Amino acid sequence: MAASRPPSTGTKTSKAPDDLVAPVVKKPHIYYGSLEEKERERLAKGESGILGKEGLKAGIEAGNINITSGEVFEIEEHISERQAEVLAEFERRKRARQINVSTDDSEVKACLRALGEPITLFGEGPAERRERLRNILSVVGTDALKKTKKDDEKSKKSKEEYQQTWYHEGPNSLKVARLWIANYSLPRAMKRLEEARLHKEIPETTRTSQMQELHKSLRSLNNFCSQIGDDRPISYCHFSPNSKMLATACWSGLCKLWSVPDCNLLHTLRGHNTNVGAIVFHPKSTVSLDQKDVNLASCAADGSVKLWSLDSDEPVADIEGHTVRVARVMWHPSGRFLGTTCYDRSWRLWDLEAQEEILHQEGHSMGVYDIAFHQDGSLAGTGGLDAFGRVWDLRTGRCIMFLEGHLKEIYGINFSPNGYHIATGSGDNTCKVWDLRQRRCVYTIPAHQNLVTGVKFEHRDVGKGCFSLLGSKEDFHEYIASFFSAWMFRALNRILCDSEQTVYQGKSQKTLIMYFLHLSLPYGCLLLLQIG
Repeated sequence: MAASRPPSTGTKTSKAPDDLVAPVVKKPHIYYGSLEEKERERLAKGESGILGKEGLKAGIEAGNINITSGEVFEIEEHISERQAEVLAEFERRKRARQINVSTDDSEVKACLRALGEPITLFGEGPAERRERLRNILSVVGTDALKKTKKDDEKSKKSKEEYQQTWYHEGPNSLKVARLWIANYSLPRAMKRLEEARLHKEIPETTRTSQMQELHKSLRSLNNFCSQIGDDRPISYCHFSPNSKMLATACWSGLCKLWSVPDCNLLHTLRGHNTNVGAIVFHPKSTVSLDQKDVNLASCAADGSVKLWSLDSDEPVADIEGHTVRVARVMWHPSGRFLGTTCYDRSWRLWDLEAQEEILHQEGHSMGVYDIAFHQDGSLAGTGGLDAFGRVWDLRTGRCIMFLEGHLKEIYGINFSPNGYHIATGSGDNTCKVWDLRQRRCVYTIPAHQNLVTGVKFEHRDVGKGCFSLLGSKEDFHEYIASFFSAWMFRALNRILCDSEQTVYQGKSQKTLIMYFLHLSLPYGCLLLLQIG
């Protein structure tokens, strides 16, 4: 039997492997109550100051804390352009959400039109249009729309003010002249109306036969004579009241008087230094006016207006006041007043008895080219380079009719002897006939293929205004005169003239061609066509 081992009296522990040893968990210290008392105790002992100073000193020595001389530098914040665009887009969207836009589609379109944007895009509906307006307002601002509306209101007010007729106080001489014109024109108007009533009592068959005879005579118009006028183009011509003299104005600065019908040169009026625009006889010249008195008036491109007598080649007087070109000059039927048209957008009325300018009338937006007076003396008609014509009442100063319809400049205007028709010739190749009673254009005559340079009504004692004469420059070589019936507005005759220069005494001259026509009058009518 084996002997048993006696038990050990000492204790022996076995060692656990390393991977089975649990880590020691550090338990946080939990403080209950306020730390104010402990902080006060620590501060009272001076631990923080000592520890702070020692810590700062240790940090400087270790190089962890850099103490400079006090200089500082700013660090600029760099933001990329892309980031700026994104921020700006966010701000714009924020503003767009705060903008109130009308839900009425018509108002949205009106706002877009006011901002100069298209009112609609292809495939765009009202909602998309409204959103587009909101986006536009977020960029330009809501004040832009308000500013546009204010500008529109200002422009409307300015247009209304421009269209309004305004008056200013004139001199006392103008008031006297208006009263004189009223007293002069009213008896003449009564006489004209009485003649119209008597003419209406003539049987229709008799009036028709008279018109047919006149039309027949016009269709048989023939060349009567021709004459060398000047070495420069002839700009204007005018017959004397007794039809025995003819006055011509030339670009050479000369005005000439010719005998009718033999076309002999009577006088050469020298006084202008530049192109002469027009020369006209006094209404009573060669009838009851003395030769020593003022019988003619002329105007030129330098703004000069001169008065002439029949017994002298030098001007009797000069009318001063114009600074730019004077296109036309015309006598009032009474012979007391003289009207002039100027390129300064105005026309003027001169009282030759008072020897002063009594009216400086504006109203055209461009130069005024032609002027004509009513046979009663009560009205004046002006045609301007702005393609508009105006009819003025000389007794009140008002514009009683606005002639709107031509597309280009008005070069000629004339009153019919019947008292209510006005004819205008324009650069749009047409002649328009206006009715003062209806205050509108009653007929448009497509007279020529080029601009109409002048228009005249025929003046007779019986059947007044039965036909009109239109002058036109068809092209560089052809000049056309057309006769139209004032009753049917039908062309009666056309006269073709060649502007080819003829050689006379070794010099290049311009030719005057006269046409002679008998119209059962005390004297024959002579018509002059300007060549060149």
